[in-house]
Amino acid sequence: MSKLKPTVFTGAATAIITPFKNGAIDYDSFGNIIEDQIKNSIDAIVVAGTTGEAATLTHEEHCECMKYVVEKVAGRVPVIAGTGSNDTAYGIELSKYACEVGADALLLVTPYYNKATPKGLIKNFLETADKTDKPIILYNVPSRTGCNISLPVYKELAKHERIVAVKEASGNISAIAELISECGDSLDVYSGNDDQIVPIMSLGGKGVISVLSNIMPRQTHEIVKLCLDNNYHGATEMQLKYLRLINALFCEVNPVPVKTAMAELGFCDIEMRLPLCEMEDANKEKLLNAMKAHGLL
Repeated sequence: MSKLKPTVFTGAATAIITPFKNGAIDYDSFGNIIEDQIKNSIDAIVVAGTTGEAATLTHEEHCECMKYVVEKVAGRVPVIAGTGSNDTAYGIELSKYACEVGADALLLVTPYYNKATPKGLIKNFLETADKTDKPIILYNVPSRTGCNISLPVYKELAKHERIVAVKEASGNISAIAELISECGDSLDVYSGNDDQIVPIMSLGGKGVISVLSNIMPRQTHEIVKLCLDNNYHGATEMQLKYLRLINALFCEVNPVPVKTAMAELGFCDIEMRLPLCEMEDANKEKLLNAMKAHGLL
């Protein structure tokens, strides 16, 4: 299948955490994390997504965050800005700002809490695409939003020239296979789950938008590169090697475990915003043991 739309990135993109210190965004730590990511071969960075605790950022913080990451990255890898909202008008406002400050693409989650009918979903995404000028990656994560993008909706959205890809975190491999079969010539597909990188890439996916890569950017990049090099045996070995760690990173709601892991590695404080809070002791022990097993601690 030949795709005429632009590909935002091929490889592993980090859904980067937002470090906090004393209630504010810790930009010193943020900068160090970004430099570590780029030094370790990450292919793109997603700012202000789920892992970045976007739902707790003020409007000013959200805008500052996107601007800071674009300026810090300085064109070395693509920067994808999380600008989706349960309020279409507000999402458009954030999206326009992200375009103005130079984000390479937008990541638009399905409207959460409100949910939407298929017609509402289509109108929501098309309205944003019509009022912005950067490529759009749809984000399907029904476990968090209560809203799933069905194949007919994908088919309709794929007709828009600026809707170019989807981060698929539904976990439904059969549905993802159908999506790639029906829309693979007009939508790139990225795995939204670290435990499904190899299966989705074997179906024609272009990479992953990853949580794991916060703590293992080079290894996550390598899993994808092996798939792109058609070395699925090697990629599968790596996928399974890190499966225990991947599971530990999701033993509590994301991004609590990954932010805890990043703090243990010295990148930031263990500080989240309520309703997120520090891990239960038993789960934290599980996470630290998985990290130790891979020589991270």
